[in-house]
Amino acid sequence: QLVESGGGLVQAGGSLRLSCVASGRTFDSYTMAWFRQSPGKEREFVSVISWSGDTTSYTDSVKDRFTISRDDAKNTVYLQMNSLKPEDTAIYYCSAGRGIPTTAFHLLKVADFGFWGQGTQVTVSS
Repeated sequence: QLVESGGGLVQAGGSLRLSCVASGRTFDSYTMAWFRQSPGKEREFVSVISWSGDTTSYTDSVKDRFTISRDDAKNTVYLQMNSLKPEDTAIYYCSAGRGIPTTAFHLLKVADFGFWGQGTQVTVSS
């Protein structure tokens, strides 16, 4: 089970840190990722971190603003979001998957991940 938290309402230019706590199993051998979904749009990839934590990738629109990290001792993945923009408004979902090569990190899809959280709402006002 994956449980996200940390969402909320923030003004443009502000920051939020999302957390995703895993329970029921150990996810330290899993690739972890964040996706987001806005009303009327498909769920889109945001960021991913390898099981070892040494490889990360971001969608172009969040590069240099968002940072993904993991703390396997706490079974937790984080998404630090800075310089937030109104277009970042969405429900953010945490996900976990296995057997995903880092060479595929630029092609990730929803179907690559077998475990999902319930999502946390992020709203950025202008």
